[in-house]
Amino acid sequence: MTTRRHLLNVALCAAGAAGAATFTPWPRLAVAAPAAGPGGPRLVFIILRGGLDGLTSVPAVGDPAFAEARGVLGQFTAPVLPLQGPFALNPLLPELHAMYGRGELAVLHAVGLPYRERSHFDAQQVLESGGTRPHELATGWLGRALQGGGSPALKAVALQTAVPLVLRGPTEVDTWAPSVLPEPAADLVSRLELMYRSDPALSQALLRARGLREDPAMAANPAGMGAGGGGGGGGGRAAALGLARKAAEFLQRGSQVAVLEMGGWDSHANQAAPNGATSANLRTLDAALAALREGLQAGGTWQRSVVVVATEFGRQVSVNGTQGTDHGSGGAAFVLGGAVRGGRMLADWPGLAAKDRFEGRDLRITTDLRQALRPILIDHLGLARSFVDTAVLPGSAGLAGLDLLRG
Repeated sequence: MTTRRHLLNVALCAAGAAGAATFTPWPRLAVAAPAAGPGGPRLVFIILRGGLDGLTSVPAVGDPAFAEARGVLGQFTAPVLPLQGPFALNPLLPELHAMYGRGELAVLHAVGLPYRERSHFDAQQVLESGGTRPHELATGWLGRALQGGGSPALKAVALQTAVPLVLRGPTEVDTWAPSVLPEPAADLVSRLELMYRSDPALSQALLRARGLREDPAMAANPAGMGAGGGGGGGGGRAAALGLARKAAEFLQRGSQVAVLEMGGWDSHANQAAPNGATSANLRTLDAALAALREGLQAGGTWQRSVVVVATEFGRQVSVNGTQGTDHGSGGAAFVLGGAVRGGRMLADWPGLAAKDRFEGRDLRITTDLRQALRPILIDHLGLARSFVDTAVLPGSAGLAGLDLLRG
């Protein structure tokens, strides 16, 4: 049966419309809490789905076992970008290296989750839920964190068509994604306004959607993104850049938390190919993070922003028979932003020799990712330590937090 809410949903999807070759900045928008104030800290969480190879993105070129263990994957088409100690950045990450040089990027290595198996689905569930075992928790650590920032709750947006697990919890969350539907006629929107003026929830949702459409900041920077770009990995470089810019716009306008994701990191074959999927993904990630920084800096929010980039697991140390890497354990993560005390490598390095690897094949995890998340939640977002210990990241109270933030 067709209902008024169904019609509004259709209208709002239409309002997010884009033609096959053009984009119009009407969003798909889910009903959520009123916008927060423009001030305060900002947090962006970016999920790299598929298992980023930490030794490709952050090669430990100075480790004595690196060259032999990595074989063809230890060879790069350009000089690597030096970091501290034995570490470097992949030459396809120059924007990240520039942030490192400006003291805006901290690089974590030999980092991972309590989960030690190799299932994408289970590992992603742990990454997003904040638990220690798959399906131990049914909501997300960020979703639970939103209610702990005072009243009203922290406002969050997911740059995709559905709320990801990491943001699911007791607080309503906005979602935004581009659409291929045509832009609605002005007459249709006017009729909807008349129809919904007696329904506070529906009229407010339509008003907010119209506000986004008519905001000069939104209209001035249309995202070059095709249909389906909000999902995990579809849409390519233009989609990723569009999502990054749109995330910056939402964060400038009052959202305090944003979640994005990028898929395609499962690198079982031809991982070192210059024009292969891994190389393309690294270039895209680098450009998207630069676009996010540029957008946040232009809006005056970069200096109070933290961006966490993480994946569900790393890859095995040695190259496989198809010139790729299979599912592993430890890997790399990035924490960047104007609020980050960067220009540093954070790694309790276990070594790459066979005797030092987990189960003889994986980079051993020596840093729990929750050691990075805890200080961000407590010291950056201002959540109570007891709330983080019991509700947001249960079981993490005994972990030493990493020194990630500016004083």
